[in-house]
Amino acid sequence: MERCAWCLCNEKMIKYHDEEWGVPLHEDKKQFEFLMMEVMQCGLNWNMMIQKREIFQKCFDGFDYQKVAAYKEEDIQRIMETEGMIRSRRKVEAVIHNARCFLNVREEFGTFSDYLWGFSKGKTILYMEHQNGNFPAKNDLSDRISRDLKKRGFKYLGSITVYSHLQACGIINDHQEGCFRYGEVMEGNTIDRK
Repeated sequence: MERCAWCLCNEKMIKYHDEEWGVPLHEDKKQFEFLMMEVMQCGLNWNMMIQKREIFQKCFDGFDYQKVAAYKEEDIQRIMETEGMIRSRRKVEAVIHNARCFLNVREEFGTFSDYLWGFSKGKTILYMEHQNGNFPAKNDLSDRISRDLKKRGFKYLGSITVYSHLQACGIINDHQEGCFRYGEVMEGNTIDRK
């Protein structure tokens, strides 16, 4: 079975690719999990995030954004002292801050997923140039969303990080054409070809 080349480094990355990455995601808890991992990943690599996922889950109450939004100083200390955790106080504080912003978006739009998918009018986007090997780190869509998230107070979510999130949650189909997931994503969704 053919897969995207980036995931072939270990079993956890293959499992993440096969079961989650690039599949249209409309569930807010998972959206928050992916966003939180993107914040923690800044300056690091995604493989490290996948390897540390269970630690993040333990530190951030199973990615429960309502609980995370209520964290206080003692929670920050607990997280910082957790073995194997990325010890960046600024990132931990950003995750907590972003959980509060996430709740505000849910209050305004009903769900964070409705807010995010609204930028693509509910469609998965396939950029035809990607099939020719042109994979940008960001684009106009990620620029717009990043600007809007920053306006809403979110931190550590620049255009490159947002682009990565759009790939992960299936708004942009960046599976390689030969990958078995490419066709599955194409079949089950409304595709906007650009």
